[in-house]
Amino acid sequence: MQLHHVVNTFGADLARRYGEKIYKLTLHGGFSCPNRTGELGKGGCTFCNVASIIDESIQVKSIADQLLHQASQMKKSKRYLAYFQAYTSTYAEVEILQNMYEEALQNADIVGLCVGTRPDCVPDEALDLLARYQDKGYEVWLELGLQTANDKTLHEINRGHTYAQYHQTTQKARQLGIKVCSHLIVGLPKETKQDSLITLDKVLETGVDGLKLHPLHIVEGSIMAKAWRAGRQSVLTLDEYVDIAGDIIRRTPKHIIYHRISANARKPTLLAPDWCTNHWESMNAVDQNLRLFGPQGSALGDSYRFIE
Repeated sequence: MQLHHVVNTFGADLARRYGEKIYKLTLHGGFSCPNRTGELGKGGCTFCNVASIIDESIQVKSIADQLLHQASQMKKSKRYLAYFQAYTSTYAEVEILQNMYEEALQNADIVGLCVGTRPDCVPDEALDLLARYQDKGYEVWLELGLQTANDKTLHEINRGHTYAQYHQTTQKARQLGIKVCSHLIVGLPKETKQDSLITLDKVLETGVDGLKLHPLHIVEGSIMAKAWRAGRQSVLTLDEYVDIAGDIIRRTPKHIIYHRISANARKPTLLAPDWCTNHWESMNAVDQNLRLFGPQGSALGDSYRFIE
């Protein structure tokens, strides 16, 4: 599989700009989420159980120790991005954020930061902090968990924010020169393919630098797991996901970078769909769809073609 021939992938983009492979090292800063603490809500998003995507035991280690451990597992790279992934990685006083980010950046092998967070938890002070790192020459990405532009769906999944808040945060960040990567979930309750395409259109209209696509996972410990067990919540088949993801990518301008086109989760936390245990199966299937029906941007007459 050579996905970068049909999609503007993050890995290929970094390799072109840095002259070598750059990998993300996943960090846990011990952050929580205002949708769990009661500040915005309780119980969190109905699909959420962070243990399905990250080992929470690593949060007992310092940022420096986490980086050393993660780097020791890598065989093909010597430089990295520090990725603050778990929960809401801007949900703290700016002084705490600065200490964590700078502890990561003290490592000479770290070329920048990726900060995952919610669109309603990015105060101006946090944006100014990230912009300063950007101005110093670091690679900086603000990863915003939007999931969908449909406010009704956002309410039903207990997301706790609106599309308007996403729009505002995205525009503020990009005005400061901070690159924004938006996370979108395909297959949310009651959403159709058309809903996913409307979300894409709204995100593109607001302005974005990168995208991450995720199929809906049903994971143990989530509120949605109860509905799934009761037969009230369905999940996409692999063919259905590939069809939607392929059309989304074809409607995406070629300059936008795809950080991810699918995602997996770990057993035994993952309950459904079963195909999400194998990351490469869905990646290969999307790759084949794009080769058959057209690559990124082709629906816009803007086909992406990677030149090695």
